[in-house]
Amino acid sequence: MTDTTKTKKQFFIFLLVAFGVTYAMGILTWYGSTVGAEMSVFPTAQMFYPAAGVMLAYLLTEWKERLLPRWFFVCFLLVTVLMLTLAVCGIVLPEQESMVLGQPVSTWAIFSQNVLIGGSVLGWVTLLAAGKNRRAAYGLGFHKWKASLACVIVFLFLYFTRAWVSYAMSGEPGMMLEVFKNQTTWIYLLMLPVNFLLAFAPFLGEEYGWRYYMQPLLQKWFGMRAGVLVLGVAWGVWHVFLDFFYYTTPDMGLIMTISQVITCITLGIFFAWAYLKTGNLWVPVILHYLNNNLSLVVANNYSVDVLENQQLTWAMIPQALLLNGILFGLFILSREFRKKTRDDAVDEKPFQRSDMLGANIR
Repeated sequence: MTDTTKTKKQFFIFLLVAFGVTYAMGILTWYGSTVGAEMSVFPTAQMFYPAAGVMLAYLLTEWKERLLPRWFFVCFLLVTVLMLTLAVCGIVLPEQESMVLGQPVSTWAIFSQNVLIGGSVLGWVTLLAAGKNRRAAYGLGFHKWKASLACVIVFLFLYFTRAWVSYAMSGEPGMMLEVFKNQTTWIYLLMLPVNFLLAFAPFLGEEYGWRYYMQPLLQKWFGMRAGVLVLGVAWGVWHVFLDFFYYTTPDMGLIMTISQVITCITLGIFFAWAYLKTGNLWVPVILHYLNNNLSLVVANNYSVDVLENQQLTWAMIPQALLLNGILFGLFILSREFRKKTRDDAVDEKPFQRSDMLGANIR
């Protein structure tokens, strides 16, 4: 198999899983919304599909490659299948409930949390057991932590600045102060690092597909800036079924989809900048985790249902475009995006598999 043939095969497998499975499950999302079924597992399960597509492609085309972290990939794929199965069970057997703190909770949602935690722990074990060389060869290495930490701090500053400005524009400039007066906020913030270790898998699930695999391909095809913009659009549209049938209701689905595309383009620019700046995939993984989980903090609402059935109006779109565009989108003007190629832009390029054929495996 030539390199070109292998690349095309890998890309086809990735698309089949990342988008094909997503849209096939999207039909079930639509159906579930019509019958009032439990669908909280769907968005988490969907986060696994991009990385599952990449890993399946590598397993099918590079199985004999001695640097392939096989057990980590196999573990991730098994967890993906379990999450997908539990999402389907929530639709076909919606009446299954358990009592938690005196409240009825979907049994499938409870199972999914156990699978998520167990899968994340097993993922760390198999990833660390793979050794430094295997991790590096497939973009999973840990390095440049000072620059990585700086990117995380910049993101947190911009994230909370956006929240404060948003509240100020809506006539509630003191709301962020109220958020940080809430004792629950500080307990939640202190638990975030621990929770990341127990629930990193879905965030790696998206970033391994989007930033590690798709971003370099699209930047090669369309250029450093245009490639990231195309990825942002694709990433946003990838959410379309959740936008119409989970995050909000169908009558507001188009508004949510446009808002989602704006968010994915602008945050995608920042995530791409951080990845180019550090060559460390774990930076966008952490940023993605923070972005999703801090939404509960800025909303001052720690309910598990806070992301479901949101209310939106067209008037919110210009504000989202302005705030996200200025705070995150302007990073597309940074020097990392002025380079001719991605390899020129990355300060410390991750090891390439071809560079490590003679390396010792740990």
